[in-house]
Amino acid sequence: MTPATPFSILIVDDDRAMRQSLVALLEAAGWLAEAVSRAESAQEKLAQNSPDVILSDVRMPGMSGLDLLNSLDLLTSPPMVLISAHGDIPMAVQAIQDGAYSFVEKPYDPRRLLTILKHAAEQSRMRDSNARLKQRLFQLSGLDRILLGETKSVRELREELLDLAPTDTPILIQGETGTGKELVARALHDLSPRSDGPFLALNCAALSAETFEAEMFGTLGGAQGRLVAASGGTLFLDEISTCPAAVQAKLLRVIEDKQVLPIGATSPTSVDFRVLSASNEDLDQAVQEDRLRQDLLFRLNTFMLLLPPLRQRRDDLMLLAAHFLADYARLHETTVPEMSHDDMATLLAHDWPGNVRELRNVCERRVLSARRGAGSMATALRTDPNFEDVPDTLREAVASFERELIGKAIKAHEGRMDAAAEALGIGRRTLNEKIVKLGLDKNALL
Repeated sequence: MTPATPFSILIVDDDRAMRQSLVALLEAAGWLAEAVSRAESAQEKLAQNSPDVILSDVRMPGMSGLDLLNSLDLLTSPPMVLISAHGDIPMAVQAIQDGAYSFVEKPYDPRRLLTILKHAAEQSRMRDSNARLKQRLFQLSGLDRILLGETKSVRELREELLDLAPTDTPILIQGETGTGKELVARALHDLSPRSDGPFLALNCAALSAETFEAEMFGTLGGAQGRLVAASGGTLFLDEISTCPAAVQAKLLRVIEDKQVLPIGATSPTSVDFRVLSASNEDLDQAVQEDRLRQDLLFRLNTFMLLLPPLRQRRDDLMLLAAHFLADYARLHETTVPEMSHDDMATLLAHDWPGNVRELRNVCERRVLSARRGAGSMATALRTDPNFEDVPDTLREAVASFERELIGKAIKAHEGRMDAAAEALGIGRRTLNEKIVKLGLDKNALL
């Protein structure tokens, strides 16, 4: 496949006829070729501009090709291919040990030489791309790190969040499962004047009409209701269309009146919170099917934010993957696996039905495989792993996996729960609820 930008090469050879022959070969193959007669001149050229590949003769007057190789910083310099009519096996072995990409003897096979140089250039471009990704990730902070990406839809979403965060406007966040709706809701809270107040996330599917008032409004002389405790902060209603009809009516009353009446009390208690909500389905259809009250929807959708699915922001895939690989490498105390050309092609070819959440899980599986010295993005994407030593029931398997993953995150972030929640891709309250449900002892993990 021809690259979008032609590959570039610096040829170093004291033989004029050989220089001209190599330049003609490379330019005919679509390369940008430049040639010099001495290694010292090559050093000057490299100080000004970096090609994709260096092709150098070994034996030259003054500095040899091996001397030039040894003068390069192998971590940042272009890959170097050595070529010589006087080469022998020991010289080739030494050149490779010193960091040369490959060694070719004269007379050379043009097709073989072009193949070697093409592979070297691809590796160079890939390394530079990874370096740029790492630098970009290093510079990220705040909202950029929460909503990572440079596609137009993500940039516009960040701008909308910055505009809406300082207001008390009710916002409905819509997006497919795994697009990060709770993270966006938390970002709106963290960037708002209410950031010092609580962030109460309610899973609407888990709300019960029978226990709603006691749990949310509290009881006279007893436990304080969760809505009262959330006063001064933000109320986040997740998957609003799954809320039971009776609960919808009670929520609407609280949102409109800004008051709750604890069980047994004769006078209401005032509450003050901003309301954010989220859904992964068409809420107009939910209204038509009588699963969602229209008046409640009108109260919640003063402004709507639409989170794009990952398949519509493929230009962000490499940046997101690099971010998650770095996060999980730190979490699992290992080095970050480099992404090969095949890894990148695999990521771009996948449809990502689970969106960013699915990509995050794939990157963790890739890191775990890399710890054993194996793996690829293709194997990390497979959904049919070996099920040996897996608990008998799905519930037990999920609990076991969550227990191990949460424990590692808490340990890696030294008990800082906000950081652990961010690394896991869940909200702080969700993390607290899972710790209680799974019976984890935070102190025992540290």
